[in-house]
Amino acid sequence: MLLAENVSVNSKFISESNVAYPKLLQDQKDKSLSYVEKYSKRNRDFLVEVFNTGKNFFPKIANVFEEHGLPPELKVLIAIESGFKSNAVSKAGAVGYWQMMDEMALDYGLKIGKGSKKDDRKNLTKSTTAAARFLKDRFNDFGNNILLTVASYNCGAGNVRKAIRRSGVDQAGFWDIKKYLPKETGKYVMDFIALNVIFENYEKFTNKEMIFKPQIAQEIKPMPQVLIN
Repeated sequence: MLLAENVSVNSKFISESNVAYPKLLQDQKDKSLSYVEKYSKRNRDFLVEVFNTGKNFFPKIANVFEEHGLPPELKVLIAIESGFKSNAVSKAGAVGYWQMMDEMALDYGLKIGKGSKKDDRKNLTKSTTAAARFLKDRFNDFGNNILLTVASYNCGAGNVRKAIRRSGVDQAGFWDIKKYLPKETGKYVMDFIALNVIFENYEKFTNKEMIFKPQIAQEIKPMPQVLIN
């Protein structure tokens, strides 16, 4: 005769996810939360620096965007584009706070000058106004779709339209076309989401209290012994 011991496993929530998304981005949570979690861990110093530097930039940019009917969430693009540096120049030749190529800058009314301090792309107010006008045009082009607008700032409206066509999806969104966009553009949009989410939860982020997934504890309890013949 043998004694056998059964066990029971009880699961219970310790805590639920506490990561809040900005209202404009709430529909993106399921597909982006894992990326935001990884981004928050590997870019902690960068995020603190951007948040602190942004105190001198974001309110001004948000005001300009509001004047053009744009959502304030777009303000974080300046950090991704240039890190708030007026003299930033990309390998492709994009210049200034908003990393505008010559043609785009001229199209949106900026004066440019090779190596000149008078280049309007290096002026925060003028370049932000031009960026707002560009973004507003793209917002209109893509039916007020925020993620397609952000993607177009990185790779151009033409490439976004091409990706939409390749997807074969009617009224395609970012997630439908992501694999057809340049890899850099996909990351650019994901970084945009991550910055906004982390800044929405900044106090929890700095205190290391962001909970991305529900935490579950399993408690194993022995059951009464039974006899086996």
